[in-house]
Amino acid sequence: MTTNPTSPPDAPAPTAAGPLLVVSAHAGDFVWRAGGAIALTAAAGRPAKVVCLSFGERGESARAWREGKSLDEIKALRRSEAENAAAALGADVEFLDAGDYPLLETPQLVDRLVRIHREVEPAVVLTHTLADPYNGDHPAAARMAIQARILAQAIGYDAPGAPLGAPPVFHFEPHQPEQCDFKPDTLLDITSVWERKRKAMECLPAQEHMWDYYTDLAKRRGVQLRRNAGPNLGLPHDCRAEAFVRLYPQTTGVLA
Repeated sequence: MTTNPTSPPDAPAPTAAGPLLVVSAHAGDFVWRAGGAIALTAAAGRPAKVVCLSFGERGESARAWREGKSLDEIKALRRSEAENAAAALGADVEFLDAGDYPLLETPQLVDRLVRIHREVEPAVVLTHTLADPYNGDHPAAARMAIQARILAQAIGYDAPGAPLGAPPVFHFEPHQPEQCDFKPDTLLDITSVWERKRKAMECLPAQEHMWDYYTDLAKRRGVQLRRNAGPNLGLPHDCRAEAFVRLYPQTTGVLA
């Protein structure tokens, strides 16, 4: 999830050597917050798997409700949008239809996520922050994702597949970062795949009001990326970035 100084400016930023797993509370979250990371993974020829715990049918589909659509119609609409967005990014997507507002944490959901971890064997896991006073579904998804990652490592846990290794977990940026105590420690260069992310965002007309917000956010994080990278990377002035916080310590033999 770092930028390689030797890569040409138009080359995809390198990603971890293995699959990416993204645990998203609602059908649109993965696009706004991690679409660039997903597209980079796919561009590098590695699998990207998105798990949507819900469709965001009750709390994140206001436009559809105002248009008089039924619950089943809204679920179908949000599924179709998320499938189109995932395809634009190059990812596989799975829906667990666990409901939202509230998204309830259950042993059954955690167990399903354990099995997905064992199946995917991710090199990197992305999910929500553990604090979000505006939306309890987001930290609920994060807690279940982290618990599943821990349980998937246990040799004695009764689930198919080999025990998981120790993939790093990154929290992606929430909509209200200051209130969620989000202080980025990782800036990912998504300039080379920005158009793919924007295309995926436009697959979500149910939340069209988010398009400009996340376009502007990518620009602001791009400015920060360039400033923190220094002048020698040759990053363009109009680069784009996504921000993350690493949950577990980085292991390294060199401080860099």
